[in-house]
Order: sequence, then C-alpha cells, then structure tokens
Amino acid sequence: MSGSVLEVTDLKTHLDTARGELRAVDGVDIELRKGECFALVGESGSGKSMAALSIMRLLPETGRIAGGRVLLDGNDLMALPEAAMRAVRGRRVAMIFQEPATALNPVLTVGRQIAEVIERHTALAGDAVRKRTLELLDAVGIPDAVRRCEEYPFQLSGGLKQRVMIAAALAAEPEVLIADEPTTALDVTIQAQILDLLAKLQAERAMAILLITHDMGIVARMAQRVAVMYAGEIVEVAGRDAFFGAPQHPYAQKLFQALPSPEKRGAELSVIAGQVPPLTGTFDGCRFVERCDFAYLRCRREAPELIAIPGDRAAQRLVRCHLREQGLAPAPQGAPAAAQEQGRLLALNSAPVLAELENLGVHFPIRKGLFKRTVGQVKAVDGVSLAIRPGRTLALVGESGCGKTTAGKALLRLIPATAGRVAFAGRDLAALTRRQLREGRGAMQIIFQDPYASLDPRMRIADVLAEGMISLGIGRDAKDRMYRMAELLEQVGLPLEALSRYPHEFSGGQRQRIAIARALAVEPKLIVCDEPTSALDVSVQAQILNLLKSLQDRLGLAYLFITHNISIVEYLAHEVAVMYLGRIVERGTVEEVLGSPQHPYTEALLSAVPAVDGRRSIIRLAGELPSPANPPAGCHFHPRCPKAMPECRAAYPEAVQLGGSRSVSCVLYRASKAASSS
Repeated sequence: MSGSVLEVTDLKTHLDTARGELRAVDGVDIELRKGECFALVGESGSGKSMAALSIMRLLPETGRIAGGRVLLDGNDLMALPEAAMRAVRGRRVAMIFQEPATALNPVLTVGRQIAEVIERHTALAGDAVRKRTLELLDAVGIPDAVRRCEEYPFQLSGGLKQRVMIAAALAAEPEVLIADEPTTALDVTIQAQILDLLAKLQAERAMAILLITHDMGIVARMAQRVAVMYAGEIVEVAGRDAFFGAPQHPYAQKLFQALPSPEKRGAELSVIAGQVPPLTGTFDGCRFVERCDFAYLRCRREAPELIAIPGDRAAQRLVRCHLREQGLAPAPQGAPAAAQEQGRLLALNSAPVLAELENLGVHFPIRKGLFKRTVGQVKAVDGVSLAIRPGRTLALVGESGCGKTTAGKALLRLIPATAGRVAFAGRDLAALTRRQLREGRGAMQIIFQDPYASLDPRMRIADVLAEGMISLGIGRDAKDRMYRMAELLEQVGLPLEALSRYPHEFSGGQRQRIAIARALAVEPKLIVCDEPTSALDVSVQAQILNLLKSLQDRLGLAYLFITHNISIVEYLAHEVAVMYLGRIVERGTVEEVLGSPQHPYTEALLSAVPAVDGRRSIIRLAGELPSPANPPAGCHFHPRCPKAMPECRAAYPEAVQLGGSRSVSCVLYRASKAASSS
C-alpha cells in the first residue's frame, strides 16, 4: 500500500426530520489507502451507510452535507458541481448497495444495466461494449454469461444479483469501491464466493475497499484496518490483528461479547442495554455513557476526543474514551460461566417425541399452457424425517432454496403435505378435521423472518396479541386477556405502554419481540423459528437469543430453528439437521455434526462460515444449487461434490447410522459400512 487514495475529514451529514435536525454523521475522519480494505462496523443507526452515501453524494432529499471534506487523490469531491461528480461516481468511486433487488432496475436486462456504466464512463461502443459486459459477467463468476446477459433481475437468485451489482460497480475499474453490507442475508456458501471475488479483484487492481458490515467474521477475513462507529462518530480505529486481539473501547468490547459461540452454551449472551441515542439533540458528554459499564462523572460532562493510546504507537490505534486517555484499560467482562446442563439434557433426551416428520414430501405443480396443465413438479421437500422433543432445539440449516421454510410450514400444516406423515403429540395432523386442527393451533406457532411484514401495520400491539387468544378461546374475558398481555410484554422485555402503539413505532429487535409475544400468547408447546435473527445487529440478536433460551428453560418449549447462521446453531441448538435440495444429508447432535462434519456438503457449508479467528480453510463448491424442479439423478449433491464417485450418479444414498444419534446420506459411508460388515 502506498499513500492515501481517499481522505474523509470532519464529515458532517444532517437530515431534516419531523423531530428536528438529525446529525447522522457528526465529524467522521476516514483514511483509505491504495489496495487496502478498511472496515466500518457498528449497530444499525450508527451512521455507517449514511457516511458512505455522503462520500458518493447520494443523500436523500432531506439530507445535506453540513461540513467536512472528501479528498480523492487530493481533489475535494464536496466542491465539485453535480455534473463533474457524475463523472467521478461509478468511474473513480463505485458502490455496491446493500439490497441488489432494489438497487437494480427491474425493467432493464442485467446486461443493459452494466452496459450503461461502460458507455457512460469509457470510450467503448457497439460490439466492444457487449464484449466487455460478457467479460465482466465472467469475471464475477456468473455461469452462461451470454444467456444471463439478456435476463432481468427477477430471474436471478440473490447471489447472482449481488454479482451483477459487483460487475456494474467494477465496469469502469474504479479506484475506490464502497461495499455496503454486500453479503447480508446471503447463504454462507454464496457469501464466501462474493468475498473471494472481492479479494481477488482488489488484489488484481490494487483497488481500495471501504467495507460496511456488522459481521465480525467478514471483517476478520477481509479487512486490514477497522473503525467502529457509534451514534454518528468513530469511537475506535485499529489494525485488524490489534482490534481482534484486544478491542479497547467499551462499545467494541460489548460487540464481541454479544457474539454467540459454543463456549457460551448454557450462559446468557452479553447484551448492550438500551439503544443508540437519538441524534436530533446535542451531547454534553460521551454518547455511549448510558450503556457503558465503566462510565464515571467526567463521561457525562465532557465529550471524549479520538486520541492515540499512550504507548501504543506501533498499533496506530485511536480510541474515543476518557479511560484510555488516562492510560487505563476497561477490562472486558466475559460472559457468565456456562451452566451445567448434562443432567437436564439427559432427561430431555428420554422425553417422548413432541413433533415428528416421517418421510415428508411437499411438491408444487408446474403448470404451463392455456389450460394450465401440470408438466412437472417442484420437489421442495422430498422425503424428510425429523423428530423434536420438548425443551429441545432442532436447527435446520442449508442454502436458500433447499426447502427449510417449506418443511417448517408443512410441520404446522400451513401448507399441505404431498406425501409422508406429520404428527404432533402422537396425532397424525392429516387425519384431523378442520375444527380439530383449529383447536390444536395454539400448541404450534411460528415466528417469521421479517416481523415488519408479518405484523399488520394497521393493528395496535394489543390487537395483535389478543387476536390469537380470542380466536382460540384463551382467557375468560377482555380483562383476563389484558392481564395475560401484560405478562407477555414483561416476558419479552417490553413496557406495558407498547400495547397502544403500532408496529412501525418499534425497532427491528422490538418488533421481533412482539412477534415472539404473539406466538407465546396462545400457550404453544412448539415454535417454528424461521430466521428470527436474520439481518439483526449482534447486540439485538443477543437479546432475542437470550429471550428464546430463557423461555425454553422456563416453559419447556420445543423449537424448530431454521437458520443459515452457524454460530447461532452452535450456541442455541441441541440437534442439527443439514438440508440440501429437499433432503436431509446429515443429522445428529450439535457436537457431532459441527464438531466433526462427515457429509461433503456439511464440510463445505461449515468451512464457508467466516470465523473471527480466521482459521477455517474454505472448501469451494462448483456451480449453483440445482433446481428442485429438475434435481440431478442419484445423489443431488454429486455435481458440486469434490468427493463424487461414479456410483453417486446411480441412486440416492440411504441414510447410514454412524453411532450416537448421527446419520449421513452418502455413498462414502455406505461403502465403509459394507467393508466393515464383511
């Protein structure tokens, strides 16, 4: 690395809101060096994305740059007229937005959208533009670039849309790339491919990357330097190794303590009490003071400066904390010691099965033609067997499109099963009448991935919670139900006044608590948790996981936890089932499966998870997830499997018991079993 390519000095961005002027970015300094990846981390609302949009001068109508400079190779971007800025934007500084589905134009083909960038910022024209477009699609790893070039965004998977965004951002070979949560909500395998691609292109072009994320594993893998942002200002800057070795600011320490891990099983995760303070007012002291365990009188009266730590010049570390100014280090407070759970788990293992899927199939017809004749079947779930016991959590993991959510909905009879058996408390749900099924609904509930979409925006929280109770006859009267609702809010950590408010008045974490309270309102025994912490900040995620674990311990709830976040599985789950293209390929206890994965797909899936210590060796999978409408013959995984053999194409392997509760569907173990028996 040589010199700075982008220097942000005292950047201030203000937004006009109904509650007054909001200081979203309040005096931020960033130095981005050539060939460097600089990570910006922090909670939602801390100002990370607004800082990136300010650099690009892409603010909303209510936003304005109130001060500061953004120097690109010595030229101040804030002083350029808009016409000159358009020549910089996309050509010298490009941006990958957080949500490609909304950033891509739905009425233009992906090839046309990339071509627009090339035509605007280069001298290429005609056939040369198309050739360059195809080269870019190939460079970002999109198979069959000629066909994909003519497709629209809705025809592409999330991973492919993100690759198109990267191709468009790189079309003019920018000097600086701003990547705003480039892998949020993507599967770990696709995420690994995207991160590999960014690292490869960065190395080839000596490009500088400003990476905005809340995933510490991604930071450990990609960044050379890290800055932590809180309430509109940067509170710590350090090299990656120094930062992960010993974070210095109390806020940075709490972010690490909130991360789930196997070592914290049986213990509550550390949470950051409260929320980011409103940025519409002024601050006399430290902005983190109300949530800090080490605050003292000076913290409330005097705002700390971002200073170099005394005696730590080699690490080039800056921290905004009065304690560090005095040379005192706030000692990280570790998570409580893990509870001794062995006796309780043995009792739970011997409990009768509460819910069971037996060779479940869920197929959706493919209809074509004028008369909508059925021409095929999408085998979303194809022969899945699972068992869930009271007080236990079974995690169902796998890539998007593998059938996890469909299996969860079929368990609750929210969608009908095509084949197999679904039983709850020993009763076959398919044999129940509509009235019997309705009466039993209270015992089986679901928490959806997006609480904002699953909560009716026109209903107050009191109505949201009461709806299920009234429908299932829970509570003697309105007064009794109100008493029950007050108990529910206390259980999920929300104030009583929340009952009179609407969903839009709450944060994402609070809305998820409301969704949990709604599920608990009808006194369930089983809850299907469908990605309940997806895209939440680590601090909010810790609150939700603590809540779910506490409720399970007190009420004996059973969870089917659908997720692609392996660290959550390590912390919360007792058993895990790995799903691929509608079938379970490996299952067992968390210790068995995650500690020593046996199926090649499980190995690849776990290797792709970004680790904070950065010690995992990633197994690269070829190609994309096949279509469930036309699955490969034999083992569905064999086209992508690094250990595939000729017999993998012949027939789907039966599950082989490997001891304990672990089973694997793979010819590697069928062959070893046959050899041992002979």
